[in-house]
Amino acid sequence: MSIILVGLPGSGKSTIGRQLGRRLSLPFVDSDHVIEQRLGCAIREFFNREGEERFRDIEEGILDDLTLRHQGVLSTGGGSVLRAINRERLKERGRVVYLRSKPEEVYRRLRHDVNRPLLQVNDPLQRLRSLYEARDPLYRETAHFVVDTGRPSVATLLNMIVMQLEVAGDLPLKFKTASDSTPSSTD
Repeated sequence: MSIILVGLPGSGKSTIGRQLGRRLSLPFVDSDHVIEQRLGCAIREFFNREGEERFRDIEEGILDDLTLRHQGVLSTGGGSVLRAINRERLKERGRVVYLRSKPEEVYRRLRHDVNRPLLQVNDPLQRLRSLYEARDPLYRETAHFVVDTGRPSVATLLNMIVMQLEVAGDLPLKFKTASDSTPSSTD
């Protein structure tokens, strides 16, 4: 089983992914951390030195590898859906949850973050609005489920995600209650 989180930078993919992995007793991997390990430097540094296109090439290869081999929770980079091949692979190889965050919410969380290369501009809020406008349709296309992050607590967001996965029948039997496996009289 693979649960894949997509969304804007700062939408909570790593935080929610780590907690979701713990809750479901599944391994958690952050694709950005894997990329940095393989590059031997920070994404921002590589981005500045080699450019976005070269970074997206590296990201595509790592996402391909992770979606084939990793069984658990996978947090992806905010731009992972920009390439059609990534969107196809993510959707085919796992259950994709889009953590939808409004640009203003993300800005509130990230306004002091200097490690996100796409936000190191004069007007980061406008940049987030542009990213949202361009990427929201791509996230929706890729996702099996959409969860609005808004202002709920991490625990509430986890409950929302688990509930959607349960309703869809996507969680392994060990996460279902005994009553879920009892046939009803309408079966």
